[in-house]
Amino acid sequence: SGAVAGYFPFLREFFLLFSLPLTSLRTHPGLRIHEYLYFQVLSPGDIRYIFTATPAKDFGGVFNTRYDQIHLVPADPPEACGELNNGVFIQDQIALVERGGCSFLSKTRVIQEHGGRAVIIADNAYDNDSFYIEMIQDSTRRTADIPALFLLGRDGYMIRRSLEQHGLPWAVISIPVNVTSIPTYEMMQPPWTFW
Repeated sequence: SGAVAGYFPFLREFFLLFSLPLTSLRTHPGLRIHEYLYFQVLSPGDIRYIFTATPAKDFGGVFNTRYDQIHLVPADPPEACGELNNGVFIQDQIALVERGGCSFLSKTRVIQEHGGRAVIIADNAYDNDSFYIEMIQDSTRRTADIPALFLLGRDGYMIRRSLEQHGLPWAVISIPVNVTSIPTYEMMQPPWTFW
């Protein structure tokens, strides 16, 4: 099952979940390091898929709330290394940011300072459809309180491309999604990503 779980993140989480003793399920309801977190795009409809992300390793918060409908707002500028042109739209929402230009922690802090609930940082390699980067602290000893997630470059690119094609300022998403409760035949994975 290890080889299969490595190729299929949702199966990996399923195996992890059911290999834990019941007491640890009760005492550790949140995600742990190296686990996957899932979110679903609700609109626009052409990217209505369940996406896989990985939480930052040693900084940022966790999702204590499930957001059934929240905006995923692409940051402007995309790298979010300083003041944002669309910061007002990120307040109380989730930002989609692009890797590069500054540290993962710096990006997370910029989104936090603009009132974002969380940040999803997509790889800047648009052809990356399988390799997850481990997001770690930089050397500044700063902290961030909001959740920070890493998204594959292909997924981030396809979300941004869809929004541009539709002339939309944001997507509507549900996060986190518990994939273990979704029947396999209903799992809508992005067709460009091998799960």
